[in-house]
Amino acid sequence: MMDSLYLVFVSFLMAFVATLWMHPKVLKIAFMKNLVDNPDHRKLQRRPTPVMGGIAVFFGMLIGMCSSQIFSANNMFIYLVAMMIMLYVGTIDDILDLSPRLRFALEITVVVILILVTGNSISDFFGLWGVYEISIWLAAPLTVLAAVGIINAINLIDGVNGLSTGFCVMACTLFAILFYMSGNITMAIIAMSAAGAIVPFFMHNVFGNDTRMFIGDGGALVMGIVMSIFVMNVLDTSSMSAKLVEESGVGLIPFCVAVLSVPVFDTLRVMSTRIIRGTSPFNADKTHLHHLFIDLGFSHIGTTISILTLNTLVVACWFLSFILGASVDVQLYVVLVMSVLVTFVLYGVMRVQIRKNGALCRMFNKVGKFTFVEKSGAWAKLEKIIDSI
Repeated sequence: MMDSLYLVFVSFLMAFVATLWMHPKVLKIAFMKNLVDNPDHRKLQRRPTPVMGGIAVFFGMLIGMCSSQIFSANNMFIYLVAMMIMLYVGTIDDILDLSPRLRFALEITVVVILILVTGNSISDFFGLWGVYEISIWLAAPLTVLAAVGIINAINLIDGVNGLSTGFCVMACTLFAILFYMSGNITMAIIAMSAAGAIVPFFMHNVFGNDTRMFIGDGGALVMGIVMSIFVMNVLDTSSMSAKLVEESGVGLIPFCVAVLSVPVFDTLRVMSTRIIRGTSPFNADKTHLHHLFIDLGFSHIGTTISILTLNTLVVACWFLSFILGASVDVQLYVVLVMSVLVTFVLYGVMRVQIRKNGALCRMFNKVGKFTFVEKSGAWAKLEKIIDSI
């Protein structure tokens, strides 16, 4: 009885604090966007009043319900809660520009909640470097660091039409295959549901005209937490994927790194470069891989296809090393080398080529010209079809 009363009280308190924190932000958005109910002869108010209070209320209810689930095994529910919180945080960030510290604090909180509620974390290396299960005191901070890194890496590749969504479709599909092969049908369903939800958005974002819309920080953070949930499920000591390691020698850590290689390594390159230059790693600039392809004369769709091809190449090299019977350690080394080559090395070499107008740069310029398919009549017809859907 006391435990139940405690949970009820915690739910109330968390909901109260969450709504209290959200209310002024929603209010500001409502006034900024003129989302108000104007007075007329039928209404009692004498001045325009914001009508978005339900968002703040729902946010509070969501947090309150989440807090009551800490001792529950309903993982599906908590995954939805984590996604919804990220959606709120990202949407508020899109409109109000939250400080990096606050955004990171909220991301860390969500990941910690996931660890506490689901019990999943990056707690097993599955034989990599001879290491298997690790202590929760090591696993918890490692999981927080990896998850927050993944969330922000996915967010930072959202720079050209279709890149972040195209990447997420690819990554969700690959994780779904792994989950299905290991018998984890619940996670396979989540992965394919995510992929299915993104595909229509990707179509309108890339091929549409009147119906084009950005996924924004809200959508990017949702997909970031989804990717983090996948990694936590794959690399947990109780992971159903463990049998793939025993039966066929699949390197689970190399697989995860390969799937997320370009976003993660490009983010590492950008942030490390900023730190070396003495600037904040969170300062926005134009040094991402997609900026490089744009500078080389590629269109948005050409940039997206090129970067997704690079990520697919890393996954293909991992798969080849696995098929050839390489150990888990060697699989990881192959992935790390390829990831560095397609991010750090490629970016550095091509920036030098651009400054010198070298032969390689001129070759890429020529290829880039062929990616402007938007100018063709066939593309205009495709736009009409997609806009009509």
